[in-house]
Amino acid sequence: MLDIRRNAHGRMERLEAPEPGCWVHIVAPTDADLAVVRRLGVPDALLGHVSDVDERPRVEHVGDVVLVVLNYPARREEGAGPPWRTLPITVLLAPQGLVTIAPAPTPFLAELLDGRMDVAPGRASEFVLRVCWFLADACLAALREINSGVERLEHALKRSLRNEEVLGLLDFQKSLTYFATGMKSNELVLERLQRIPALRWEGQEQELLDDVRIELRQTIEMVEISDNILSQMMDAYASIVSNNLNSVMKVLTSVTIMLAVPTLIASVYGMNVGLPGAHDRWAFAAILALCAVVGGVLFVVFRRRNWL
Repeated sequence: MLDIRRNAHGRMERLEAPEPGCWVHIVAPTDADLAVVRRLGVPDALLGHVSDVDERPRVEHVGDVVLVVLNYPARREEGAGPPWRTLPITVLLAPQGLVTIAPAPTPFLAELLDGRMDVAPGRASEFVLRVCWFLADACLAALREINSGVERLEHALKRSLRNEEVLGLLDFQKSLTYFATGMKSNELVLERLQRIPALRWEGQEQELLDDVRIELRQTIEMVEISDNILSQMMDAYASIVSNNLNSVMKVLTSVTIMLAVPTLIASVYGMNVGLPGAHDRWAFAAILALCAVVGGVLFVVFRRRNWL
């Protein structure tokens, strides 16, 4: 999907064809989309990786074109593994315009695409910083969702006898690992951008750079805190499931013993041989009473040991 925008009086207008100073946003690029990008003066050497979902964040400078690869959080389909992962978004800063290329939808850029944020694509430095800012905000929003999911699983684990909840926590932990690695790489990219001569870092751009650096650092710290807490608690969560299962087995074993002893007494008196009291008219009632007393004694013993 190709979307071409141009800033006009603080609003983003949609264009049918690229013009100088425009912004070309592409999701899941095709050969036809990349042909449009080449018309903006972007060399093929910078487009060879756009289909690689495992591309790592980096900065590259070829001629007048600056390539910036960042990681952004992307939701995965249900049942496809960890609920969140990171995907690369490519930002190309060319003399004739700006290009962003992503393998999957980028809802965090909606404010820029809709013109709710006044950023002209011609201001390359500010544009890249805004993208970094929205990346960090998107990661924090995903982190809040992950924390809510972890809390729901924690409540379910209190009574769980299955491994599904623990496996769900493991998926969340994988997502946090993706976030931690991706945001740290984005921070390194931000530092390298300051050494690119083609980008200006003066006045407003420098202030925004400091704010974005703080936002990224806060995001990294929040992700690390959540990751550390979840990592340290995973063993405890697994132990909870094991303890719940042990409690159930303990109750079942106690009940089995309580039923087995009276059954043994009844089985003995069911033998076709001479037994004490066999001809007594109170024998049946006495046997029932004995079974009840033995069962009651076992119940009291198990109860005092907290087995029931």
